Amino acid sequence: MDAITAIKTRRSIRKYKDKPVPDEVIDQLLEVGMMAPSAGNEQPWHFIVIKDREILDKIPTVHPYSKMITQAPVAILVCGDTRMEKHKGFWVQDCSAATQNILIAAHALGLSSVWLGVYPAGDRVKGISELFGLPEHVFPLSLLPIGYPDEEKPQPERFDRLRVKIDKW
Repeated sequence: MDAITAIKTRRSIRKYKDKPVPDEVIDQLLEVGMMAPSAGNEQPWHFIVIKDREILDKIPTVHPYSKMITQAPVAILVCGDTRMEKHKGFWVQDCSAATQNILIAAHALGLSSVWLGVYPAGDRVKGISELFGLPEHVFPLSLLPIGYPDEEKPQPERFDRLRVKIDKW
């Protein structure tokens, strides 16, 4: 699947088949996550691969919109490390770019996911940080359940020329 098609056809999927995701595929997703652009090439990200069913099943107790994660065979938690920042505050953009790379690559590889936002929701940040034992300089940005899709969603038309300005507002 080419990049344009992957971007245009990627959908947020919340139902997954009971089928494991091979470690080599997870490694591919992590590799493309780490290929994301970052401010000053700081690469302030850390990734936690979550396979333990007990941990996956606990996540909805600290993240109110993550119920689907109990079906996913694996998830990736994308975190930003403020001690690695060259440019204060840019870890959010850097880790967002890594998250988007993972979502698109998962789709291109026949998998599905959904972006579960953690940061900046204080209660989610606290709950996820405690559940995963994150050091205080590491912040959870996004949580990505990953699996083989067990639902299909149509491709929407989102291009809106009214949202485009040329040269100035």
